[in-house]
Amino acid sequence: MPSKELSWKYVEQTTVEPDVVAAVRAQSIEQGIDAVSPATGAQLALLCGAVDAQSIIEIGTGLGVSGLWMLHGAPNAHLTSIDLEADHHEVARAAFTQAGHPAARVRLITGRALDVLPRMNEASYDIVLVDGDSAGVLEYLSHAIRLVRIGGLVLVPHALWRDLVPDPAKRDGVTAQLRGVLRDLRESPAVRIAVSPVGDGLLQILTLPD
Repeated sequence: MPSKELSWKYVEQTTVEPDVVAAVRAQSIEQGIDAVSPATGAQLALLCGAVDAQSIIEIGTGLGVSGLWMLHGAPNAHLTSIDLEADHHEVARAAFTQAGHPAARVRLITGRALDVLPRMNEASYDIVLVDGDSAGVLEYLSHAIRLVRIGGLVLVPHALWRDLVPDPAKRDGVTAQLRGVLRDLRESPAVRIAVSPVGDGLLQILTLPD
């Protein structure tokens, strides 16, 4: 099979980000925050627009890159975003305001996601983005699938974890956990999945009716 590296680089380098996203990405790089890649962000925007998302919940705000991209695709949606770092939320709030998203449509919750998620209403969200601590992805996913409506999408960036998941010789904790998650989801009758190679993988989970 020919190498896809040039194609991946081309897609990432030719994705045009809104100015506010590009500015927050630069801040994320300075602070060592692993934001979604430009092409991943563009795909998030497209998916949010495709399902006409009205309600989005995000696990892991960072400085707002992924949230800005999702609202770029679904500008009328309400976004709830959870992050442990209050400083992150200060930057993200300013970025959402600069991008023109009304404060009433952006709810930033500072706290530990696994403490916050049990209080969220079941089957209430069109999109659930799981971009928190990768070591906790299994616990986050169990909440995400509970929170998303039937026919909604759970989206997981970094699903190929630094391109280590495809290599069977790599068996560190996060890599092995994500490999197991992908295997289990492929076998589940409750969902349909696809994995895009943008960034370091974007797992897309469609919830199905019983």
